[in-house]
This record gives sequence, C-alpha cells and structure tokens, in this order.
Amino acid sequence: MNNFPNITEILLNTFNTLISQFVEFVPRVIGCIVILLIGYLVARGVRIVISQLLSRVGLDRVGDKLNEIDIIKKLKTEVKLSDIVATILYYYILLIFLTFAADTLGVDTITNMVLSLVGFIPKLIAGAIMLQVGIMLSDALKTGVVSICKSFNISAAKLIGNIVFVFFLVITFITALGQIGIETALLESSFTIIFGGAIAAFGLGYGIASRDVLANIISSFYSRKNYQVGQVIKIGTVKGVISKIDTTSVTVVNETATTIIPLQMFQNTQVEVYNS
Repeated sequence: MNNFPNITEILLNTFNTLISQFVEFVPRVIGCIVILLIGYLVARGVRIVISQLLSRVGLDRVGDKLNEIDIIKKLKTEVKLSDIVATILYYYILLIFLTFAADTLGVDTITNMVLSLVGFIPKLIAGAIMLQVGIMLSDALKTGVVSICKSFNISAAKLIGNIVFVFFLVITFITALGQIGIETALLESSFTIIFGGAIAAFGLGYGIASRDVLANIISSFYSRKNYQVGQVIKIGTVKGVISKIDTTSVTVVNETATTIIPLQMFQNTQVEVYNS
C-alpha cells in the first residue's frame, strides 16, 4: 500500500502551481490591457490631428482629382486622402502598442506575428502610393491619347484611350504588388501573353478596317504642303475653291455644291491648280 502515490499531495502541488502561475500571469494581463488602452488613445489622437492637418494643407485636392477618374466614379466611392493616411497611421500605431502588449505577456508567437504585420505596413503604404500615382498617370496618358486620336479623326479614339489606360494601370498594379512583397513573375508573364495577343488582334483588325482613314492621314503629310485655302483647283470633275484642309480631307466649294474630297485622291488623281 505504501507504493501508491499520495493523491492528495499531488493535487495540492498541482493546485499550488496553477495558483502561482495565475498570480504571476495576472499582472502581465493587466499590463497588456493598460498598454493597449494607452495605444488606442494615442492612435485615436494622432488620427484626428493628422486628418485635420492633411486636410488643411490641401492633400484632399489630389483625392478630388482621383474622384474625377472614370474608374473611380464607376466604383461609386469617394477618395479622401487625409482620412486614408490618418487611418493607416492609426492602425500602425495600434500594431506597435500591440507588439509591446504581446511582449509583456511573454507569448513569442503573438509577438512575432505582430512584428511581421508592423514590418508589412510600410510596404503596403508604398504600394498604395505607387498605385495612386499610377492611376493618375494612366488617366493623363488616356486623355492625351484620346486628344491625339481625335485630332487625326480616328473614330476609335476613346477605345484606344481606354486600352492605354488599362495597360498602364495593370502594369502599375503588378509593380505595386511587387513592392508589397508578393511574387508577380507568373502574373507578369500571363499579362504579357494575354495583352500582347489582344493588342495584336486589335491592331490587325482595326488596321484593315481603317486602312482608308490611315491612307488619308499618311497622304496629308505629302499633300497638304502643296495646297492651301483659297486656291482654285480641279480634281477629276470637281472644280472650285479650297475652303478647308484637315488631316483626312479637302473641302472644295463652287457655285453649285460643296465637295469633300479624301486626301488619298490627291496622290493618284491629276490635280489642276489655277492661278488666282
């Protein structure tokens, strides 16, 4: 009978151990709660101050320009940069205090996880800034391309502008993901293949469909220098005064009619120019 362990003594030792660990852990929990409370108050105060400060210095004006971009309008959201920056700082400060709180508890797993999040925040901010600048640059390029295409009377000006916008936006998005630390090699190769094939198909189809327009545009570089508004010309059966010359055609006016002649005709048709 003496070989059996003393159950009462074992239970007492276990209970005493649990009580001592609990007594030792309670101050850590209280310290953790105090640190989190202080961190919340500090983060909230910084958020309010930074939001008001950035709003007063005019940072929201950049957000207003972003709100004018078509893709932002379609998302039916409003970009207010002062609130976005203040919110990011708010959570960043909370994570820093959460690191201190986790360290107080002495739980290494939680501490390492929070430290990883704290290190990730600056990368996320850099990626967000890069994406924001990319959206604005893509929209500016889209506007420029549309204006140039319209000046050449290209009917698909808006479509071409949208293609340019999407192209540079996707490149910016992939670059931003790389900045954050996400592997983008597969995404880059897939985008290159898909977008390259789409551009080639569009270029071939649009080139065939618009060959006459392109021919007139090319002809304008050679023909416009030989003719000017006010000249009296005869091309084919049409004789009259040149009233207008644009990138694709010449407008000839006579007593009976106004005729718009494609510039391409001036390359393969005999033209008579009369002295005024």
